[in-house]
Amino acid sequence: MLEEVERWLTTRSWSVADRPLHQILAAKQRTGQTVSVVLPALNEEETVGDIVAVIRHDLMEQVPLVDELVVVDSGSTDRTSQVAARAGARVVHRDTILPRLPAVPGKGEVLWRSLLVTGGDIVCFIDADLREFSSDFVSGIVGPLLTDPDVDLVKAMYDRPLGGSAGQGGRVTELMARPLLNMHWPRLAGFVQPLGGEYAARRTLLEQLPFPVGYGVELGMLVDALHLVGLDALAQVDVGVRRHRHQDGQALGRMAAAIYRTAQLRLARGHLIRPALTQFERGQEGFEPRTYSVDTEERPPMVEIAEYAERKVA
Repeated sequence: MLEEVERWLTTRSWSVADRPLHQILAAKQRTGQTVSVVLPALNEEETVGDIVAVIRHDLMEQVPLVDELVVVDSGSTDRTSQVAARAGARVVHRDTILPRLPAVPGKGEVLWRSLLVTGGDIVCFIDADLREFSSDFVSGIVGPLLTDPDVDLVKAMYDRPLGGSAGQGGRVTELMARPLLNMHWPRLAGFVQPLGGEYAARRTLLEQLPFPVGYGVELGMLVDALHLVGLDALAQVDVGVRRHRHQDGQALGRMAAAIYRTAQLRLARGHLIRPALTQFERGQEGFEPRTYSVDTEERPPMVEIAEYAERKVA
């Protein structure tokens, strides 16, 4: 590990207990910064309501840490929108945001569009499939942004149990993202959960970043933020344990391929010949190939979007 990363681990890796809530609230009041929490959601009716209810109760009603709580529905066919609204979130459908630009499927697309329907100085992203959710996930990663003006982006780190085994989740992280980062961006090797969906950042940073529209958004954002603001502006906070729905092996394969493509675009080493992934499923006549495109679109920095600039002027 690079000496710079070893130093970073001692100065930019914290526990949620390092910043008590009263300290975070005092910093928020002193600086006047506002906080938006965004949950990107697709068919998460089983979990999204509990997450919204916990954030609303703990961090909006009990203490005034979160100023707005928005669920962006990316085309759910279940009751995700109704459950989220009933729990107390403002629900916005992806397709109603920037309608002149047709939406494409993908989590990164939703995160990018969310900048147009939120106003917080700090934007906190939380996945909508978490179980046994704790508001520490929000206060833990928002805290350093309120107390430390030199920090621009904070990722959550946590254990990810898989089945009955502790720490066995994050298979794409271990098999794809971590090797890529260690080999090509070793200054990012200290991140425990580089692909984790829980992170917070200053709007002034987010609006300058391109957003891969799909699974590559977390890796792309981390790499681009490193180049834009430097390692010392990035941090991570231990928030405990993350429990969520795990995907099957083939879905993980598609995720890994998209992440590799995102990394490849940033490495700028030649042209990809075949941006596709072929997997196999057993059918009536033996194993049958299924080919998926893994090429990934990217949305430009939000500051380049006319509607966003007009909103800031207004």
